Amino acid sequence: MSKATVLMAAAAFLAIGSAAFAASQQPATNPSTDALFDTISTLDTAVFGAFNHCSDPGQLQKHASYFAPDIEFYHDNGGVTWTRKAMIANTAKNVCGHYRRELVPGSLKVYPIKGFGAIEQGVHRFCMLKTGACEGMADFVIVWRHQGATWQITRVLSYGHRSSE
Repeated sequence: MSKATVLMAAAAFLAIGSAAFAASQQPATNPSTDALFDTISTLDTAVFGAFNHCSDPGQLQKHASYFAPDIEFYHDNGGVTWTRKAMIANTAKNVCGHYRRELVPGSLKVYPIKGFGAIEQGVHRFCMLKTGACEGMADFVIVWRHQGATWQITRVLSYGHRSSE
């Protein structure tokens, strides 16, 4: 086999492999994944509905119930939080009564994790409650564990915080 033939075969192999890899990284569009997307989207709305109203009685604890006790929360500006108790204390101190979170429309993606749950990815913005101004935004990744009928957040990455202007 000539060197040119070997190089062309290698290039074709790499192109096929790259295409297969890229396809595997896209959210699947089969009916079970559409159901998974709907489930995670509904959970996102619920967990952040409680977050957005955490000053109201019972809402902070409702928000906390979506997180595993050993949650790992990675925040590019705030550092790492290793427990639900510490994370909720930070939320009570820094969020409640100050701002709300909004999911940027069209940014949500959901990827199944075989035998475990799902990865949720998207972009959110933060709006000040006093002014209504939505001045900050960030990317996020949430890892959801599914056990029986329960979905619980085990890991969160909130990063790339920036001005939304």
